[in-house]
Amino acid sequence: MAPEFAHTTPMRPAETNTRPRYAMPPGACDTHFHVFEPGYPCVPNPLYTFPEATVEQYLAVTDWLGFERMVLVQPTYYGTDNSLLIDALKRIGPRARGVARIEDAASDEELDQLDAVGVRAIRLDLFARAAWPLEQITAYIEAMAARAEPRGWHLQFYTPGTVVRDLLPFLAGFEYPFVIDHMGYMKASDGLTPEDFARLLEVLLGGYAHIKLSGPYRVAPDAPLAKVEPIGKALVSARPDRLIWGSDWPHLPNGQRDTGELLNLLADWAPDEADRRRILTETPTRLFFEH
Repeated sequence: MAPEFAHTTPMRPAETNTRPRYAMPPGACDTHFHVFEPGYPCVPNPLYTFPEATVEQYLAVTDWLGFERMVLVQPTYYGTDNSLLIDALKRIGPRARGVARIEDAASDEELDQLDAVGVRAIRLDLFARAAWPLEQITAYIEAMAARAEPRGWHLQFYTPGTVVRDLLPFLAGFEYPFVIDHMGYMKASDGLTPEDFARLLEVLLGGYAHIKLSGPYRVAPDAPLAKVEPIGKALVSARPDRLIWGSDWPHLPNGQRDTGELLNLLADWAPDEADRRRILTETPTRLFFEH
């Protein structure tokens, strides 16, 4: 069944976001945001209306909340045309890094250009490939790892929880750094179970897995944010050094969502200051800023 088309709402002013309830560590990094600006080609039949979400609007939010660094992630709206990503990274400068989507046949020259402006990972859209046989998906992952490895990049999985579940035996032995977006996307409404999540934790405990604490409202879309607290706490308890935090700004389709409220979930999920420093600063540094 095709996803429902969404009408995006305008962004809330930066200064209306809730302030952090804790001291932000030096070098704090938001590892997942998108921007949308006029003049760049989008994919045919995008899944949502053009959002109001410019670089300047986003930077106002980071200034208000205390983020010194950020990672721009290529949205599905622009497909594999990374033109805006490249331009935005150049405008923001060295405190920003990027996650690009690429064509299977992208040239080394294209990837080198992306590397030069700060791209440090390839985003794998497994929503678009969810109907593929599992063997074809794993072959695609391995092929993308081969493209990423010469540049010291990692992989990021934008992936339905059902695909995450099916990939867990493969990921347990996959010897290449990767990040799973949106807390694993293990939605109970999609049939994911506590046992599935326990197996995800096992993969996180060993190997090369990282998980992004982003999009809690995507994991339990019809429930209060408190619904995902047990998931957040379990992830932090398992491997705080393998977690990163992302705002998912502009929170498509709901631009009125409070980014500070999402940031403050870490106060409960990771009450230890050292764990928050790992999540907000140390692991993002390792994944995005060491080259």
